[in-house]
Amino acid sequence: MTSTKTIGIIGARGHAGAELIRLVASHPRLELAFVSSRERAGEDVCGHVPEYTGELRYANLAPEAVAGQGADAVVLALPNGASADFLAAIDAQGSDPVIVDLSADHRFDAGWYYGLPELTRKTYAGQRRISNPGCYATAMQLVIAPLKDQLAAPPVCFGVSGHSGAGTTPSDRNDPEKLRDNLMPYALAGHVHEREATAHLGLPVEFMPHVAAHFRGIMLTTNLWLQAPMKLPEIKARYRGFFAGEPLVHIVDEAPWVSRIAGRHHVEIGGFTLAAGGRRLVVVATIDNLLKGAATQAMQNLNLALGFDELAGIPL
Repeated sequence: MTSTKTIGIIGARGHAGAELIRLVASHPRLELAFVSSRERAGEDVCGHVPEYTGELRYANLAPEAVAGQGADAVVLALPNGASADFLAAIDAQGSDPVIVDLSADHRFDAGWYYGLPELTRKTYAGQRRISNPGCYATAMQLVIAPLKDQLAAPPVCFGVSGHSGAGTTPSDRNDPEKLRDNLMPYALAGHVHEREATAHLGLPVEFMPHVAAHFRGIMLTTNLWLQAPMKLPEIKARYRGFFAGEPLVHIVDEAPWVSRIAGRHHVEIGGFTLAAGGRRLVVVATIDNLLKGAATQAMQNLNLALGFDELAGIPL
């Protein structure tokens, strides 16, 4: 039997950090070693995440203090650009924990394993540093990958996210009053997830993100031009075959609803619609940006790196 492992979380006040604490609390072989949050230092973790029943408190840990904790794994749930000091301190201390970075800092770094298990699992070879994909980028890649070799033009993706995707730092994009009765476009070209999906699929992807008034969940509608006409049964069979045996990807007939993916750990792909004589395909995907778009995927990657079943601790 694999022994119990310990995990520390940096940036645990954020939405994704809280979801990860919930997953660790239900994991049969993982224990929280520390949770770091400047704003909540000294407060009981269970007071903010009731699913966790231990006595651990949040601590405001400097990079050097994190490096000295001796955890088997460390999750960096930090804003983009904030990981460097923690990584430098861990390197200087000489320990070698598994590190999962939820930010975009290392998604283009060939020295890190890019952990989208359904697409990259076969390339995992024991790497200790893992870059967790972005939420939109996860949905885009899962939608496009089954037909990647059939495309005649760059896929065009229209995305709408709940405002939890904008994080906890106040901004227009997570202000409920400004979002009420509104749909807010942003970063309409060159978004980091557009560049991420382009880099890892090896083909250009065009992406236009928006944020809406709901709290969590993404709807992504993708337009795919095909090299040759295809029929719907052939397309659905291709998607079902591509994701056969993947419990966190569900292929459905109707267009999925974002309200039905909130709090769920899988991606739904459906609504397959053909036009232009079978050469234009429209596909809809939904994903919870805090779960399969962040914490659930991080748990898959942690399980893989620590030698556990990939779905351990993830409710299905």
